[in-house]
Amino acid sequence: MSQVESTRTGRRDSEAPPRVARWTWIVVLVVGIVLFELVRRTLVATQNPNFLPSLILLGAAVVPAAFLTFVASRRLPTDLGSGPIVVAALLGGVIGTVVAGTLEYDAMQRLGGLPMLAVALIEEAAKLIIPAAMLAVARFRHGPANGLVLGVASGAGFAALETMGYALTVLVQTRGNIAAVDGELLLRGLLSPAAHMAWTGLTAAALWRWTRLGHGLWWFLGTYVVAVVLHTVWDSVGGLIVYVVLAIVAFTLLILTTHRLGRAPTGSEAR
Repeated sequence: MSQVESTRTGRRDSEAPPRVARWTWIVVLVVGIVLFELVRRTLVATQNPNFLPSLILLGAAVVPAAFLTFVASRRLPTDLGSGPIVVAALLGGVIGTVVAGTLEYDAMQRLGGLPMLAVALIEEAAKLIIPAAMLAVARFRHGPANGLVLGVASGAGFAALETMGYALTVLVQTRGNIAAVDGELLLRGLLSPAAHMAWTGLTAAALWRWTRLGHGLWWFLGTYVVAVVLHTVWDSVGGLIVYVVLAIVAFTLLILTTHRLGRAPTGSEAR
């Protein structure tokens, strides 16, 4: 069937069998929770601190990995394999946290303090480094959908590493209180899909739309500003109710964007 005929019959690249089964994210989530609980119970029973790294790693990574799998398994018009997604998650997390940490430290040394707005500006830009680099060096056919998936992957890596850092800090501050570490991992894990992952997914999709399709600069800038505002309020106000409200807003925007890209017919991204 030719490309024209394929377009007329409504068939799209995104309707091909997905590379990741749509229910795989459930397996990732369930297996991750079981492994986390197994490690936690062993740690409590044996009081062996050697299990702490495994506990923190699993607690920080399970939910981001499951949500990334969920997004990657959607019927989106992408031509990404598992390799670029894993690379974006790994490098996006490491490079993003290193760049953000360095810039925040330098700014604090110069200014004597750092407003939450500056933190949000730095971190939202740092998480875009790897998606932008992959946009520059890789030849993918599709634009916003690829950007969204890679942005979510970069946000997932960033969120996991940041959560590990917070959990370790809580462990030290509470002098080994495992219950406090569990609470920190649970809260940040549950909220991560609607925080770093959603913010970066939206901005990366807008970035790819602008650079790949040749239009949408103001859309990208507006999306970036929205992400920065949500991030700033998240860091400044705090509190469970505020987190839930902000999470609902960001998660809704991400789901709407994913739904729109998934329903877009072939070639509509350019229009």
